[in-house]
Amino acid sequence: MKYSSPSKLLLIVLGWIFVGLGVIGVFLPLMPTTIFMIIAAWCFARSSEKFYNWLIYHPRFGKTVRDFYEKKGMSLKSKITSIVMMTTAISISAIFFTQNVFVRIILFSIAIVVAIYIASLKTIKSGVSPQED
Repeated sequence: MKYSSPSKLLLIVLGWIFVGLGVIGVFLPLMPTTIFMIIAAWCFARSSEKFYNWLIYHPRFGKTVRDFYEKKGMSLKSKITSIVMMTTAISISAIFFTQNVFVRIILFSIAIVVAIYIASLKTIKSGVSPQED
């Protein structure tokens, strides 16, 4: 799909916002790094080959993003961390920041759907060399 210049600019800006959120997630336990980096890669893949390549070959974040896009999966550690952090953040939001039952139901429904999606992804063994795949 070909994107116009304003669309590309918007995707680049969104990509960097998600990178920023992912970096914050490295330091804040309730912020999920992996999903923000995956979303950033999606934005960059549609807007900037330079930024996309920077992210997928980044020494800290690249392997996780590449595993998601190339192998269609996540490591067991990433799955567990993502589900636990997401569930914790959504639960705190639903319990302490809203009294509306409908909003709580929506939040918990989102958590369940996303957790099922993450759990359904292929589990990639960590530290497996290419010869062992």
